[in-house]
Amino acid sequence: MRNKLNRRCALPCWGSWRGLLLSFSLLILFSSCRKDVELLLSDVTTVDAGSSVNYAGLYLLNEGNMGSNKSTLDYFDFSTGTYKRNIYAEINPNVPKELGDVGNDLQVYGSRLYAVINASNKIEVMDARSARRIAQVDVPNCRYIAFHEGYAYVTSYAGPIEINPDYTQRGFVAKIDTATLQITDKCVVGFQPDGIAVSKGKIYVANSGGYMGAGNLEKYEKTVSVIDIATFREEKRIDVDYNLHRIKADKRENLWVTSRGNHSDYPSRLFFIDAQKQAVTDTFNIPVSNFWLDGDSLYAYSAERNTAHKEKISFSLVNTETKEIIGDRFITDGTDAQFEMPYGIMVHPDTKDIYITDAGDYVNPGYLYCFDKHGKRKWSVQTGDIPAHFALLPKK
Repeated sequence: MRNKLNRRCALPCWGSWRGLLLSFSLLILFSSCRKDVELLLSDVTTVDAGSSVNYAGLYLLNEGNMGSNKSTLDYFDFSTGTYKRNIYAEINPNVPKELGDVGNDLQVYGSRLYAVINASNKIEVMDARSARRIAQVDVPNCRYIAFHEGYAYVTSYAGPIEINPDYTQRGFVAKIDTATLQITDKCVVGFQPDGIAVSKGKIYVANSGGYMGAGNLEKYEKTVSVIDIATFREEKRIDVDYNLHRIKADKRENLWVTSRGNHSDYPSRLFFIDAQKQAVTDTFNIPVSNFWLDGDSLYAYSAERNTAHKEKISFSLVNTETKEIIGDRFITDGTDAQFEMPYGIMVHPDTKDIYITDAGDYVNPGYLYCFDKHGKRKWSVQTGDIPAHFALLPKK
């Protein structure tokens, strides 16, 4: 898939000294406007995009390492096949610290693009067509975002970023009016709430307790909070498993939830919550770090750490209607073995192309890989640091 020795190189390779001098001059020019942060210049790669009926392109949010202030935004145009890196800095030159520290989620809603920037304690709101900044909404230790009827719902750890078995600050969900971008209400849930999904008039929140566990299983949270949208109050908890992470609603509006386990001898697993019964009815003994729902298919990957602190990478395919594991991999050409650290996933609704990111060593730029619907690799491009979260841009 690529030469792994080359990707460790911290600097790009230019074709000539003239290119090097030009790039260096541009860096000096832009850096004079931003002396407080490192500016990463955008660049463009062209690949075979294929065709898309309903979508203009996709955004990819690169997390960047915590404390590095290097979260960046990339854009892939389906009509031209151009992939452009780090577009936010170029489009918004007057924002002092660019996107900020640790991009944790990304969604398009209406005419706007919302980026959840965890350690910068904010939701960055942009125009979805241009990525031009509109405003920011301040939410402490924000994690994931979902939308329903003109409101955004954001999970927040509420307290500081720290591992503490005696953590006392429960998290909350912030309700944001997308017209005014004002927080109108908050609902307290469990400790360190992560994934969030909306289904049948309810909001479901995966509570993790991730700051409290630190390997001690009993310290983690193990419930999904159920919030009634009409009253915006937590009405019950669904018992699931330790250290929950992601939660998504399928096309029948039932919920799929992942657990992280304790990152050691208690494994990650996948769970099915029947929205009518408000209970877990099926458990899948497969590790899942992240997944994407498309039609009746759930595409999942895992990079699970074992007791020897080694990462084991796996891929799975689940039928969400029959609730059967129908394959132990959806990449069919053998290139799945070359992933260093899969980190993000998306399936194109029109073409069924599968997009997977590789965060590599978490320090150097990562990569985005595109596979066709049969699981054969089409192309790859370099991204920013720790590429993670996708958002599709509709044509209309």
